[in-house]
Amino acid sequence: MKRINEYKKLFNIEAEIDLKELKITYRNLIKEWHPDKIQDDTLREEAEIKSRRIIDAFHFLVSIAPETKEALMEEYILTTSISKIKDFRHKGLLLEVSFADGTTYEYFGVNNVLFDKFLNSGNQYRFAKRSIFHSFLYRKSKKDAELAEATVQL
Repeated sequence: MKRINEYKKLFNIEAEIDLKELKITYRNLIKEWHPDKIQDDTLREEAEIKSRRIIDAFHFLVSIAPETKEALMEEYILTTSISKIKDFRHKGLLLEVSFADGTTYEYFGVNNVLFDKFLNSGNQYRFAKRSIFHSFLYRKSKKDAELAEATVQL
């Protein structure tokens, strides 16, 4: 949640994410912080770091935007309805769930108490389906796309 708030602050987003507004803000921030526009070497290094952060924030915010989630809803429902949980990791308030079909989703705001209930439930898939999959902000993990690209290139 901290990351979401930090990225929203970077893009001056106070309410729901609007992709059109997000793209406009992204272009303006990249124009302002593009390293090639800066002559001073010290400031250029700072601009490189800032531009990478802007790019990461943009991709992250696009992945949790309502329009993106709506476009991918059919795939998400199919994965969470049919595919079993292959693996999971929990750190802080982030639960990362990998499914047998190869997709991974990150769920934001899953506290330790709920994670312990998930861990100790008799059927983790059923518990997650009832209490996590449709109750928390989620996004498809970027790692999936990177892994798929690496596999295709081999």
